[in-house]
Amino acid sequence: MDGGQILLSYIKVWVILLLLSATFQNSKLAAKNTAQDKKRKLAEENSGLISIDCGADEDYVDVKTGISYKTDKDFISTGKNKVVAPEYNLTSTLYYGKMVNSLRIFPEGKRNCYTLKPREGKNQNYYVRAFFHYGNYDSQNQARIMFDLYIGVNHWTTVEVVQTIEHKYWVNYDIIHYSVTDTIYVCLVKTDSGVPFISGLDLLFMDDSSYRSMNGSLLRRVQADLGSLDPTLGTIRYKYDVYDRIWQLDVNLDDSASNISTKANIDIQGSDNPCRLPVDVLRTAVQPRNGLNSLSYSYTIGYLENPTPEFLVFFHFAEIEQSAPGERREFTITLNDLEYGPFTLEYLKPLTIRSNLSRAQEGLVRFSINATLRSDLPPILNAFEIFELRSLRDSPTNQADVDAIMAIKKAYKLDRVEWQGDPCLPVTMWSGLKCNDDNPPRIISLNLSSSQLSGKIDVSLLSLTAIQSLDLSNNELIGTMPEAFAQLLDLTILYLSGNKLTGAVPYSLKEKSNSGQLQLSLDGNLDLCKMDTCEKKKGSFPVPVIASVIPVSVLLLLSIITIFWRLKRDENTIQHEIRRLNVSLSSSAGLSLSLKSKNQPFTYTEIVSITNNFQTIIGEGGFGKVYLGNLNDGRQVAVKLLSQSSRQGYKEFLAEVKLLIIVHHRNLVSLVGYCNEQENMALVYEYMANGNLKDQLLENSTNMLNWRARLQIAVDAAQGLEYLHNGCRPPIVHRDLKSSNILLTESFQAKIADFGLSKAFANEGDLHVITDPAGTPGYIDPEYRASGNLSKKSDVYSFGILLCELITGQPPLIRGHQGYTHILQWVSPLVERGDIQSIIDPRLQGEFNTNCAWKALEIALSCVPPTSRQRPDMSDILGELKECLAMEMSSEMSMRGSVEMSLVLGTDMAPNLR
Repeated sequence: MDGGQILLSYIKVWVILLLLSATFQNSKLAAKNTAQDKKRKLAEENSGLISIDCGADEDYVDVKTGISYKTDKDFISTGKNKVVAPEYNLTSTLYYGKMVNSLRIFPEGKRNCYTLKPREGKNQNYYVRAFFHYGNYDSQNQARIMFDLYIGVNHWTTVEVVQTIEHKYWVNYDIIHYSVTDTIYVCLVKTDSGVPFISGLDLLFMDDSSYRSMNGSLLRRVQADLGSLDPTLGTIRYKYDVYDRIWQLDVNLDDSASNISTKANIDIQGSDNPCRLPVDVLRTAVQPRNGLNSLSYSYTIGYLENPTPEFLVFFHFAEIEQSAPGERREFTITLNDLEYGPFTLEYLKPLTIRSNLSRAQEGLVRFSINATLRSDLPPILNAFEIFELRSLRDSPTNQADVDAIMAIKKAYKLDRVEWQGDPCLPVTMWSGLKCNDDNPPRIISLNLSSSQLSGKIDVSLLSLTAIQSLDLSNNELIGTMPEAFAQLLDLTILYLSGNKLTGAVPYSLKEKSNSGQLQLSLDGNLDLCKMDTCEKKKGSFPVPVIASVIPVSVLLLLSIITIFWRLKRDENTIQHEIRRLNVSLSSSAGLSLSLKSKNQPFTYTEIVSITNNFQTIIGEGGFGKVYLGNLNDGRQVAVKLLSQSSRQGYKEFLAEVKLLIIVHHRNLVSLVGYCNEQENMALVYEYMANGNLKDQLLENSTNMLNWRARLQIAVDAAQGLEYLHNGCRPPIVHRDLKSSNILLTESFQAKIADFGLSKAFANEGDLHVITDPAGTPGYIDPEYRASGNLSKKSDVYSFGILLCELITGQPPLIRGHQGYTHILQWVSPLVERGDIQSIIDPRLQGEFNTNCAWKALEIALSCVPPTSRQRPDMSDILGELKECLAMEMSSEMSMRGSVEMSLVLGTDMAPNLR
């Protein structure tokens, strides 16, 4: 054997040894990998599920369900872990395992909250479930324990646990919750009927439009599995149900019903039914006995707190009997005197019918499934769900305030038991903190006196922009006083005494204190240069300051010389600038405006010339006709001429000029000039080449706005309105926002027009009573119309209607055979059915992202609750619309990427792309 063969033999032996070693290692790790398989499988199949075993000592995977349970240590910092008494142990219970044998109790604090942060974030639906098993953990044999359960800032339910040695039961409460925040709080609140406790908590992302409700959250009352042949099963849940619903065998149907079943496969994955019921639930059903043609059912969902609740029912069907040729199974559904149908079933194909939102009379839900006269077979029913609508009356605390107070809590390590959940609601439970009654509420007072605060004054305190009283006295604060405290417009009390602050008191704070605007307390800061002792040497400027001032002064002088040289070239320009200065000064002095003949930018003769003797009419409104004009520099303008018979007179003319001179924003129509010459009054605007939004949305419009363009127009309009509300001081309310007042440039940029009816409020909280409410039918805030109380939220309502127009292509008042229907009445039943395709403007031909469309509609409907305090601020609406637009743009980019990939891979993929 030569050297090469010997070397080759060694190599072969070495490879064999390596393979044997790898095999040994794989065998050694096999058990560990097997233990992790279920956990990985769960993560792959339903990564949106968070399951918490409250009171557990460590994370684990339940071998029966495959659910990966976490301890609650990362979700709450209060409470104590307990276990049930041995005789109440339910480890062998199918589908629940040991989760119900541990619990966390909360003997301290009025409210204790779990903090859940799903990765999908806000503006999504989540299925939330809470388990409660008392199990005599305290050896007290308490027969009855009651406490309140909150989700976010709204009441979810009152938990009532009744326990005896003969009944080792637990209770669970389920809710489909639409979260408007990234963080979801589940809070237990004491009611003096025992110590609150919890055994388990589940949260599941529900990416399913069928369960959406824009009017509140859905409380699960019934999830009934009908016709099961094995009563010992009791319940069906995950892993058989991908949404982890808990289906319970229902036995409430009377003896007139019989069970039927099949072993055939039902394809829930390939079905277009989004509810995706477990196969085992759909394989069984009930039908009438003895040749009867009807199934009947009744259920009580009314309680003392709400004897006539609103509810939804989901009826689930699947044909599991193969009928003879020519036979049909056709039926209708009667629900509390409302009839749905008729419906027919296809063999082994799921069908879900969602009812309209209805009100239970005397707390009862009654329904029947009835065969039609044409049906050859009796009706069947496989499963059904009943949900009670729980309105969400309160909005969470202003998000900027929440972010600020959480940052303050973290910066100063404020581990207070009561500082959990929302800071302001359901009632202010955070010690030392007060909120106002706005919706959403704002933090107006914070008392952290004697709280052992150390370090510098945290910058997050300056983000509490609605704060009126701030007490930081008697702590260990160091450093200087932030001058930005003076910019908190509502701050009237600032207590900083008893700290170790240094440096000088900012001049702006001294002035506010001396004028009586601010109650300032600084005693006890020994190294602080106080108001009455702080003297700076006058005339002693440091060299660096002088060095920096000289070049700035020279630059300023050169700028002034340049401006005067340019102005000198044109005396008319000088006069124009003087007029602008006069108007600005008079406006800033109190929004009072005096327009005199000598200060007009345009004479009536110039108006006649600009419009070529009023040749081309491009619009008409309450003010008068609008004409196309051309300036000497070639710019096109729109000239609005006040007609002699106009309902809007000189007062409105001055109001519009006044506002358009002082407000400037890229999404507000700009005023070029005005004419105020005795009886001849005109406003000269920039010209908007694509007219108004109302005309663009008409069916006979030559331009069809695509989905992305509509979202961009919504964002543009929101930016303009948000500037009027929050960027102007005082805030400006439009009062007549509508699609005809949204004008479009050549590039379809949207700008808000027509400020003739606007009102400027002295401060943001003001409500003004208007005896003759202005606006356009269909857009008018119902609260404003009823009470005459005008506020920024009146514009928010109008903006919501405007969004509905953009989304649906329908006008605010839709003409029909029975007269006019308001757009909200038209869209509401479609929303409750989850029928987004029928809601979106059919001219778009389905060219839109469904999730984006739902989000846009949710934003629109959030603007139109009947009471103003339930509506969001325009800044929040703008943020949501920008997210919606980003979602659409991301979808378009993804689609373009898919098309490009199909072109690279070949045309075989093209038919699969939409």
